[in-house]
Parts: sequence; C-alpha cells; structure tokens
Amino acid sequence: MAKHISETPATQLLRAQRVDFSEHPYEYLEHGGAQHSALVLGWDPFHVVKTLVMQDQDAKPLVVLMHGNRKVSTKNLARQIGAKSVEPCAPDVAQRHSGYLVGGTSPFATRRAMPVYIEETILALPKILINGGRRGFLIGIAPQVCCTLLDAKPVQCALAE
Repeated sequence: MAKHISETPATQLLRAQRVDFSEHPYEYLEHGGAQHSALVLGWDPFHVVKTLVMQDQDAKPLVVLMHGNRKVSTKNLARQIGAKSVEPCAPDVAQRHSGYLVGGTSPFATRRAMPVYIEETILALPKILINGGRRGFLIGIAPQVCCTLLDAKPVQCALAE
C-alpha cells in the first residue's frame, strides 16, 4: 500500500468498502480540468474521468461521469434518463449538493445521495483516474467500482470536445 496522501470523505468510503485505489496528487490549476491533470500526471485524458453535477428540469441534482476529453450531450442524456432537460448546476449549487469544492468533486460520499450516470465507454477501460475529493487529488480505480458503490447507470451521451 502506497503512503496515504489525503483523507477525504471519498477515500474514507473507499477504504471502508475495501476498494483498492491508488492516489495521484498534482498541482491544481484553476479551470485546468481533466485535461490539465491528465497532462501533468502523464495519463490519456480519455482515462481521466470528470465528475459533473447537473440537474434536471425540476432542479433535481444528478451526477454524470464523463471522459476528461469529452463533453456531455445534455439532450442525449435527458432522453436516456427520461428527463425533459438536463443542465449543469451553478458552482455554488453543485457544491451544496456534493459537499465538495468545484474542481475537487468526487462522486463518492457526496453530501446528498444523487443518481449517478456513467458514460458507457468508461466501463471498458481497465483503470480510471477520478477525483478523490479535493482539488489536485485524483484516485485510480477500476471503473466498475462506480457501478458497484454508486449504482451508476451506463448512458451514451459523450460528445467530442
């Protein structure tokens, strides 16, 4: 086991569930996003997964896990989850729902339980990097963990960035 770097609600949950994960700290860059972290960590941005807090037409929050170099087609997502519309939450709203600072949002151990949707092609990857619950801190896990722990539902809503 590597030296433990950061304790967050997300890493506490993963430990409690005995999930194997690696820790990848990096220099956080405001608005750098997954592309920046992939670059500094030497990973393909397709394998670095963004955690996006969105909401439907009734302002009900949901989480979308998307490749670092893809965008979410909110139209396709809405159609697949039976919503009229889906849009990103404002940063302060996202923070309120997740309990994490924007740029450090992990899908694990969010303040509010929210439905989680994962871009289907992420599940074909052997390992992904995903936010570990603070800015400048990613964790490496098997993507299936998102389905087992978060009950993430596969969707097809990726658009090239």
